[in-house]
Amino acid sequence: MKCRIAGYIKHSLVNGPGIRLVLFFQGCPHHCRGCHNPDTWDINGGEESDTSDIIELIRSSRHISGITLSGGDPLLQSDAVIEIAAAAKEMGLSVWCYTGWTIEKIRSGETSVNLKVLDYIDVLVDGPFIEDLKDEKLDYRGSSNQRIIELKN
Repeated sequence: MKCRIAGYIKHSLVNGPGIRLVLFFQGCPHHCRGCHNPDTWDINGGEESDTSDIIELIRSSRHISGITLSGGDPLLQSDAVIEIAAAAKEMGLSVWCYTGWTIEKIRSGETSVNLKVLDYIDVLVDGPFIEDLKDEKLDYRGSSNQRIIELKN
């Protein structure tokens, strides 16, 4: 399956607990003021990648405890996220995902997100980044409206 990726960080300590491989998906409909990745907004930007290549990148990475899906908004490409996250789970890795949609909006069907994606995510950080609520003291999120939701508990 094809998807569009803006890039990745092979070892991160700030995008969830432990050492994580972070994938930045291309495309975001939210366009949050103050976004730290506005270059990921264009759905046609970044590079086209095959999910099998991304899965191999994850498999070949050493010393990681999980993956973090960021962007852009990964859930804009939820079918590709399902494939990548399912493979990561099979490798025993945790899966964190950032989205500008709230979980309520996703579950209500107001978005084009494939709801099955929630079955493969351990922790969802939801909600748009709101510059007026920015708080650098928060762990793993940029503004106080964003929630860290454990989907597996």
